[in-house]
Amino acid sequence: MKQVKFSKYSLQDKILVGTGYALIGLFVLAIIVPVLYIIVASFMDPVTLQNKGITFDFSKWTMTAYERVMTNSQIWVGFKNAVVYSVVFTVVSVAVTLLCAYPMSREDFRGRKFFNVIFMITMFFGGGLIPTYLLISNLGLLDSMWAVILPGAFSVWNMTIARTYYRGIPQDLREAADVDGANELVFFFKILLPVCVPIIAVLALWQFVGMWNSYFDAMIYLNDSAKQPLQLVLRSILIQNQPEPGMIADMQSTAQRAQLAELLKYATIIISSLPLLVMYPFFQKYFDSGIMAGAVKG
Repeated sequence: MKQVKFSKYSLQDKILVGTGYALIGLFVLAIIVPVLYIIVASFMDPVTLQNKGITFDFSKWTMTAYERVMTNSQIWVGFKNAVVYSVVFTVVSVAVTLLCAYPMSREDFRGRKFFNVIFMITMFFGGGLIPTYLLISNLGLLDSMWAVILPGAFSVWNMTIARTYYRGIPQDLREAADVDGANELVFFFKILLPVCVPIIAVLALWQFVGMWNSYFDAMIYLNDSAKQPLQLVLRSILIQNQPEPGMIADMQSTAQRAQLAELLKYATIIISSLPLLVMYPFFQKYFDSGIMAGAVKG
């Protein structure tokens, strides 16, 4: 059926569709090839990887990088902190966003236009790093996880998406709740939220991924290494080329340490990406419906 339909396209349409498929194919390759390279390189022998590059000769593969990463205590401390920060940030952020978006979606909410203007201003203008640091310091949040979680917990963009989703829900649902005598709290928590599972899943995925990949706030506000997330450990390995001392302490020569440090980069990338790869399929069924429903109606 699709082939017959495609054969009816004009020459210009065929060129356009073919170009689209070609661009999508190139885009997919641009993502898949580096990922495959990192996966294979993480299993390579350091000497072979440096001298010959990747190979599919399994006799040249080794689990050395994963063994050293998995046995390093700082990796696990950072991993635990990253999970805690991401989960708490997601819960706080989604809760604040949904609660704020609900009144902003109501036509009878007085001052709605005024707050809309205030929210829009914050999307284009910010206080900057130094005033924000001074604010966090004066609030006594330095070197605590709340310094990482609270400043970015509310997103105007996410609030706008949730508000648009609310507006797409039939007004009959609200009228039926009024007939049954439900107040605002009952309507919001028992009637509205169960209908909003797709948008909640989308916002949760966005916020979790955003916090999981974030390192800058932790680098600025956290001094205690026991509180630093996994991203700061990865930054030392990937950008500063400084693996944790315990990972390469037994290497005698500088060349061996450099070779192993290069291998550790790939292994840490894979390990840090696993939670997102495992989590995403569970949110996929909500993702398309949630993002489209929040984007069609304005």
